[in-house]
Amino acid sequence: MYSEFGIKKEILNLSKEVEKEIQLIFEKIDEIKEINSLKVLSAFQKCRLTEMHLHSSTGYGIDEVGRNKIEEIYAEIMKTEDALVRAQLISGTHALAVTLFGILRPGDTMLSITGAPYDTMQTIIGISKEQSKSSLKEFGVNYEQIELINNDFDIEKIKERLSKQDIKLVEIQRSKGYSTRKSLTIEKIEKAIKAIREVNKEVIIMVDNCYGEFVEEKEPSEVGADIIVGSLMKNLGAGIATSGAYIAGRKDLIELCAERLTAPGVGKEIGPSLNQNTAFIKGLFFAPSVVASSVKTAVFASRILEKLGYTVDPRYDETRADIVQTIELGDAEKLIKFCQGIQKGSPIDSDVIPEPSEMAGYDDKVIMAAGTFTEGSTIELSCDGPIREPYIAYMQGGLTYEYGKLGILKALSNI
Repeated sequence: MYSEFGIKKEILNLSKEVEKEIQLIFEKIDEIKEINSLKVLSAFQKCRLTEMHLHSSTGYGIDEVGRNKIEEIYAEIMKTEDALVRAQLISGTHALAVTLFGILRPGDTMLSITGAPYDTMQTIIGISKEQSKSSLKEFGVNYEQIELINNDFDIEKIKERLSKQDIKLVEIQRSKGYSTRKSLTIEKIEKAIKAIREVNKEVIIMVDNCYGEFVEEKEPSEVGADIIVGSLMKNLGAGIATSGAYIAGRKDLIELCAERLTAPGVGKEIGPSLNQNTAFIKGLFFAPSVVASSVKTAVFASRILEKLGYTVDPRYDETRADIVQTIELGDAEKLIKFCQGIQKGSPIDSDVIPEPSEMAGYDDKVIMAAGTFTEGSTIELSCDGPIREPYIAYMQGGLTYEYGKLGILKALSNI
């Protein structure tokens, strides 16, 4: 059966050995899944979600009850004052742009304390090679960054810079993006936020939460972040939501973001749900389980690839901050072959052969493998990477552990 699927016998035998090694880690993942499931169920009940809230609106969507209830539930889960959860937010990058343009004004300075952000964020800010005439820089917003030290915050430098009281917004990127650093745990983020508040009470702390939701027991907003941002085509959509993103945080900041998304004076009052309410709610309901499956898939991939001699991050037994698993493949051909193998193990477009290509917002050619039910969904098994040294594959997702494992076995057999 497995050979008919294109999985080599030696890869299959190694996978059985690996699965025996990682069972204790899976038990811990299941504990976190249960805690987050309780968090979601409690929010549904506390906010009194009813069948009525699953119905949709069109047109203006003025003060739509279902949309409003979903945002109430998100705020409850994230422990924030308010939330903006909209199909009109196209992606995590779009939600981040809405947040930054909503909050920052000409002459303001934003400070990244996690080094250079993700490639598409660099374009938003105006620090990428290919400059955009619509970037924050073009609108007179200043940008500074402080590098991480040994995969942790440079607390002393952060405190020194923020003590001058002239920074408007601090940006923290929880996930590694296309970098070689480690993703940041909630414990590290909490320590950094506490240090910031020792010297500056007013600065706005924003966390790019993409890929991190429900991987740990807490979210950044529960440890002091003023506003957090993420995509529903990643963790919280669970492969069920077919579009959308969220912004959750202080009420005054959410209103600024809403007015950037719609129009000044209108804010959150309009925005039709366009038949997305059921998908948003059901996706959130399944999210703890799907995220757990993605984490298990990443743990399995990490261990089996390490045994095959590849450099992986995180290692299988490390604490995880997101669903991303990186594999250093060493040369461009192996990176391409691995991603093509993931595509071959996908339920959709398995006969398509992805090739590296130019992509908007990226400085290098990128190869992306994703045979997904929703285009661009990275909570479903996908793998991508820029064609640049040291040729790292960034793998994430897996709606179920079984499908994720099979996709990895197919990819390994391909290289």
